[in-house]
Amino acid sequence: MIKESCIENFSDALNAQKSGADRIELCENLAVGGTTPSYGTIKTCTEKLNIPVFVMIRPRGGNFVYTPEELEIMKMDIDCCKQLGIQGVVFGLLTENDEIDLENTQMLIEYARPMQVTFHKAFDELSDLTKGLDQLIGMGVDRILTSGTKATAQEGSEILNQLISYSKGRTIIVAAGKVTKSNLPTLSKAINTNEFHGKQIV
Repeated sequence: MIKESCIENFSDALNAQKSGADRIELCENLAVGGTTPSYGTIKTCTEKLNIPVFVMIRPRGGNFVYTPEELEIMKMDIDCCKQLGIQGVVFGLLTENDEIDLENTQMLIEYARPMQVTFHKAFDELSDLTKGLDQLIGMGVDRILTSGTKATAQEGSEILNQLISYSKGRTIIVAAGKVTKSNLPTLSKAINTNEFHGKQIV
């Protein structure tokens, strides 16, 4: 099982590694759902940690509809991650109609390679989850972070299992939503994935 710890500074990342996290999702400003961390934070994590680091690429809190200028910022942040040898990046782009921004998502996926790409919980705002899943699989997304549209992974477990079954291994569904060290054993039995994500997962 992969335990991805969502943290917002180097100290917490180091503690998560010591506590048994298998991977870090590195953010800042978790109060608004996470934004891109500083260059210095990313660089220090790559130098001091022994586990993979996935970096949030999100220029601000709020919605997931981005201007051309914000997309350029995201590309520059992706460049930094590439230069520093980061293993993966995390982003999500939507349209005003709660659909995936296909053109810009495809552009950023291709721009981010050879790093792995996770489409984050913006996925849960889609009006049609299976359509979105097909689109992301078609674009080659490695992972989708989701709580099955619910507040918690426990509440979303039925939808999560439907998504996992539908994806047939074509992408990895990472279960999120109040996943903690204490409820992980129960959730791992209830949800048919081996990747879980949480702020208190270790």
